Parts: sequence; structure tokens; C-alpha cells
Amino acid sequence: MLISAFSVLSLPSQANQQTEIAQLQQQAEQGNADAQLTLGSRYELGMNVKQDYAQAIEWYRKAAEQGNVLAQIILGNRYELGMNVKQDYAQAIKWYRKAAEQGNVGGQFVLATMYSNGQGVKQDDAQAAQWYQKAAEQGMAEAQFKLGNMYHQGQGVKQDYAQAAQWLRQAAEQGHAEAQNNLGLMYLEGLGVKKNLTQAKKWLKQACDNGFQLGCNNLKQLN
Repeated sequence: MLISAFSVLSLPSQANQQTEIAQLQQQAEQGNADAQLTLGSRYELGMNVKQDYAQAIEWYRKAAEQGNVLAQIILGNRYELGMNVKQDYAQAIKWYRKAAEQGNVGGQFVLATMYSNGQGVKQDDAQAAQWYQKAAEQGMAEAQFKLGNMYHQGQGVKQDYAQAAQWLRQAAEQGHAEAQNNLGLMYLEGLGVKKNLTQAKKWLKQACDNGFQLGCNNLKQLN
């Protein structure tokens, strides 16, 4: 009973909730980007305020226009998925790009992927590689994997097996199973690295251990 009583006491009263929303609204209207972002999320979730997707998008936009990176990412995501707003890849690209240009690794990766797929923008492997590289340099394993494959294939960049091996290794060392498989194959074939059966087996085994079935299949062929 004591736990129940304290739980009730800890809940904010409706009056306090309304006061908090009023304060957020005031701060947001005064141009506070963090308040605008928070208010947008409250409207989107219907938290202490009547759910209103149009208001949510509007407040996200105000925060994003002031350079709030998280708001830019959220807005890009909502436009990309058509979530609570009409799907618009061009708008998604616009906001992801703004976040990416501020160094946001998620924005850089998604922007690269949209260039790769030609979503909301003309398909451009060179632009995709450029943005994957920026994300890869910040340590994102999936971006390192994508970039390594692009160097391997000469897709959007000049073919360079040494660069391919370098980026695949960085992803592989973070536990990326497909990168481990591909790096193992490069050791097997001697592409970008000195041919080394021991290293090939090592990386293929790690890929297999991480649940990548193709790595298991490739390893079996060597044993």
C-alpha cells in the first residue's frame, strides 16, 4: 500500500501538466528551438496535450529551421516515411542534407542511401560514396561496409581494392558480419591485401559465428 500511495503522489497533477505545456508553448513561441522540438514531440505523441500531427510537424519545422539537428532528422524521417505528413522524398532529402552538413552521422548515412537509391534526388553513386565516406569516417560500421563495397566494385569511386579492404576491415572489426565475409574473400583472393588463407578463414569464421550464413558456406568450402 505504501508503494501504491507514493506512486500516486509522484504523478504530476493535471494542473502541473497544463502549466508545463503552457511554459513550453511560451518558450517555443519565443523561438527556443529545444522547446519547439519538445513541443512537437508532445503534439505527436499526445502527451499532456491533444494529439495533433499538423502541430507536431509545424513545431518540428520551426526547430529544424533554426538548425536543430534532431528536429531536422525527425522531419526528414517523417517526410521519407510519410508518417503523419504526406510522403515527400524531396523534403526528406532537404532536411537530411541540412543535418548531414552539420556533421550528423545518421543524416549523412540516410542521405547517401537516398542518393544510392535515387529517392527524392537523381541517382548518383558519386554523391552516395561521398556521404557514405563522411559517415564512415565517424565510425559507422554500415557506412564503412557500403563504402568498402563501392571501392571494391568501382561504383561511384575509382576501383581501389586497398581502400575496399581498409573500409571493410574497419567495419569487420566492429562486428559487421557481411564485412567480415567480404574481407575474408579478399584475403582468399589476394585483393587489396596479401593472399592469406589463415586470415581468410579467420574472417569467414567470424562472419559465420555472427550468423551470416554465406560466411558459413564460404568457410565450409575451405575446410
